[in-house]
Amino acid sequence: MRWIVNPFYSGLARAALGLSLFPCVLEMNASDTTAPALRLVASQRPLVIGHRGNCQFAPENTLPSFKLAMTAGADLVELDYHHSKDAKLVVIHDDELDRTTDATNRWAQEHIKVETKTAAEIQSLDAGSWFDAKYAGTRIPLLAEALDTIQKGSVTLIERKAGAPANCIKLLREKRLINGVVVQSFDWEYLRAFHKQEPEQVLGALGPPERLSDGKKPSGIAKELDVTWLDELQKAGAKVAVWSEKVSREAVQLAHNRGLKVWVYTIDDPALVNELLDMGVDGIITNNTSLICKTIASRRPKAL
Repeated sequence: MRWIVNPFYSGLARAALGLSLFPCVLEMNASDTTAPALRLVASQRPLVIGHRGNCQFAPENTLPSFKLAMTAGADLVELDYHHSKDAKLVVIHDDELDRTTDATNRWAQEHIKVETKTAAEIQSLDAGSWFDAKYAGTRIPLLAEALDTIQKGSVTLIERKAGAPANCIKLLREKRLINGVVVQSFDWEYLRAFHKQEPEQVLGALGPPERLSDGKKPSGIAKELDVTWLDELQKAGAKVAVWSEKVSREAVQLAHNRGLKVWVYTIDDPALVNELLDMGVDGIITNNTSLICKTIASRRPKAL
């Protein structure tokens, strides 16, 4: 792999100094231990992950939001994707277009499913005005476009909302981004299938999952990260437990003993960030990248 990189500035240092000096990944292969995803998973410092970009300050899952997250110093920029009617991968969280676009006004309907519209139709929508008039005309990006933007200055954390692994794998292979990104999902069956088809790719298991391996929803079972969940996510091929704040110091240590990392979502409170980092959590997913970067940068270094 070849890099253009200033080695003196981490994401947190950039945030603290107000700099925007980013590594640019030109090419890589899955077995390269310096590939961005592997490098981040091996990191000994806490990572800051921009949720849907920097969505407290720009419309979620759009290029302006991703760019703001990178400028603020995000180590990873998280996004979500669905499939359009013509099988394109489009970046949007909901399975409906209603909340974050002008689709209901445009087509005089409600509950308009992403999968019922072509990518061209989806990209004709205004995905910014709902957030602020200054973002009027902002489009929903294709996943390929989002990757082109984010990978110039950070690492993409791709959350699959719908679709088979093969479609995402094909795109990542075409762009030579196997282990240039991290892929995550609440659907652990998807993770198992992805791992079988592309075993080198770093995966994150979002939890607790929406459904168990028997297809049932996990109501009435433990939502806290524990040894049972760690067993299951390892079977799915994941290297990262991406969990709610229902974690403990003991669970984090159990994960570390297995060579796994723990990232927690979606945290915007500095006090809670410090509690989680004191437990040993490895990454924080947040709507406010700059605030969490500053919170981590201001922590007292541990004594050697």
